[in-house]
Amino acid sequence: MRDFLILKLQSPMQAWGEHTFEGLRPSANFPTRSGLLGLLGACLGIRRNEPDRQQQLADSIGIAVRQDYVKDRQILKITDYHTVRNARADYTGKERPHETIQTWREYLLDAHFTVAVWNHTDAVIRLDDLELAVKQPFFTPFLGRRSCPISRPLFETRMKAANPQDVLREIVPKAGIIYSDEGDETVRRFRVRDIPLVRQPRQFVGRNIFVYGGEHVPE
Repeated sequence: MRDFLILKLQSPMQAWGEHTFEGLRPSANFPTRSGLLGLLGACLGIRRNEPDRQQQLADSIGIAVRQDYVKDRQILKITDYHTVRNARADYTGKERPHETIQTWREYLLDAHFTVAVWNHTDAVIRLDDLELAVKQPFFTPFLGRRSCPISRPLFETRMKAANPQDVLREIVPKAGIIYSDEGDETVRRFRVRDIPLVRQPRQFVGRNIFVYGGEHVPE
C-alpha cells in the first residue's frame, strides 16, 4: 500500500494554462502538472528565484487529477479581454518596453477536481511537508491565476491505497475521469507539454497522461 495526500480544488474560476504566449491564453480542462507544482510550491514558500527547490519539488512527487463528476454539469469557460504592456510585440521575440498588446485569457467556471499526490522513492520533499504546507500555506494559494482564489480548503485527507486511481475512487463523489502521471501500455493516454524546465522560464517538455474511468457515474 502507498500513502496519498488528497486535495480538493474548487473555485468560481480556475485557469490552467496550456502552452502559449501573450496573445491567446487558453485553459486546459483540468489542472496541469506545471500549474499544480506552482500551487504546491506557493504553499511551501518556494520563490521564483529558487530553482533548486523548484526542481526538488518536481522530482519528489507524482500527481493524478480526477475531474469530479457532477450530475448535469458540463465544462464551461469564459474569455477575459486584457491589454498588457512590456510584452512581446506580435507575441514573438523579446519583450519591448512600452509596447501594448491585446490578450484573451480563458477560465474554467465552477469546476471541481480531486487531486492525489504521492512521493517518489527518492523524494526530498515528503508528503508530511506538503500536508503541513497546504494546511498552513506560506503564500496565498490560488487556482492558476491570482484572480482565482480557492473557495474551500485545499486539504481533504491522507489515505493509503495500491495506486492513485484506487484512492481517487474512494473520495466523494467517487466518479469522474482520472488523469494520472502513472500508467502503462494498456491504459488510454495522450501527450501534453506541461513539465516545466525550471532553469528555462516558460519552457516545457512533454509527458504522457494516462486516462482512467469516466464510464461509471452515479445516478
